Amino acid sequence: MKSSKLPVGSYVRIDKPQLQTIVEQLRERGYRTVGPRLSEAAIVYDDIAGLDQLPIGYVDEQDGGKYRVQPSDGTGYFDYVVGPHSLKNYVFPPRETLLRCQLNEGQWQMETPPVSAEPLAVIGVRSCDLYALEIQDRVFLSEPYVDSNYEARRNSLFLVAVNCRRAAATCFCHSMKTGPAVRSGCDLALTELADRFVVEVGTDLGGQVVTHCDWGPCTMEEINQAREQPENLRKEMLRRQATPPPAATDDGKGQPRGRYLDTTDIRDLLLKNLEHERWEAVGHRCLACGNCTMVCPTCFCSDVEEVSDLLGQRVQRERIWASCFTAEHSYMNSGTVRKATTARYRQWLTHKLASWIDQYGVSGCTGCGRCITWCPVGIDLTEEVAAIRGADS
Repeated sequence: MKSSKLPVGSYVRIDKPQLQTIVEQLRERGYRTVGPRLSEAAIVYDDIAGLDQLPIGYVDEQDGGKYRVQPSDGTGYFDYVVGPHSLKNYVFPPRETLLRCQLNEGQWQMETPPVSAEPLAVIGVRSCDLYALEIQDRVFLSEPYVDSNYEARRNSLFLVAVNCRRAAATCFCHSMKTGPAVRSGCDLALTELADRFVVEVGTDLGGQVVTHCDWGPCTMEEINQAREQPENLRKEMLRRQATPPPAATDDGKGQPRGRYLDTTDIRDLLLKNLEHERWEAVGHRCLACGNCTMVCPTCFCSDVEEVSDLLGQRVQRERIWASCFTAEHSYMNSGTVRKATTARYRQWLTHKLASWIDQYGVSGCTGCGRCITWCPVGIDLTEEVAAIRGADS
């Protein structure tokens, strides 16, 4: 008789259609199930009830300022990489009501709305985004200022991660030591083989959920295959980085060349080059649109605004995502501090890669590459850092 709970760290194999059982079991337990879906020519996170809603057989093509989804023969369930959405969209939503005010008979009544923290299961999370979630935990859960709304949503998460077996041209997680292998931070970790998944149990709850599948114990060969797959991809990413940035072109063999970020003494490198001429050059290209901050899985800036109805009888206080690329972000009583786009880009990059380390003891970048893909003019932070480093050496 099979166990009702598999121990943390154990490996089992399931046929690919058995992933449906995991989805159904989570829904029976009251979880809202979210996973990758093809919508408006992009692979995004959205509600799923079955495997037929996954973009099986599709791959994404990414480069600086470029994102395309196309069908591909022989691809698996999860051969696309990361899209514009991340876990940030769910634990730190783009817009959240903090307070409601209602005018009744000349008196204002205040109400703090309950936190929407329904149990949420996310299928298909990548290692870079698990690291991003850990970074956000440092921002929102560190004492003494704990964000109770974030905490409630964070505690309601069930994460089914996937070991990557393909990297986009914009991926550089190997540089940041955040992937492509899933190390921790999830309830279940899937490795996709030819006709089955190898499932590694990450938590006690994950061990309970997977037992509802028709599972079998893994052989040592299968475990080794599961471990070697992301490691082989890491080695391939190292091979591709031989071409210096900008490096996202085709090498004639159907494999995109990849990005790489040299993080050696990167904090001191950036902070002692605040007047480098490269900032001016990138400032002329940057549109200050804020796309990079919106798709970044770790950016956490926000603003609070009062939203009134037309009669002035109902007001909501809402927290919304903000971007350091806007004039309002650095506005003080004397006006906007960072007036030029050059200063705003420098603020973003030096915070992400340098002063973030001072604040939280870790870089604010996980190497997911979203900021490169979704920049309309294809600005590449790996290229910018390399240019500053080259002039500094």
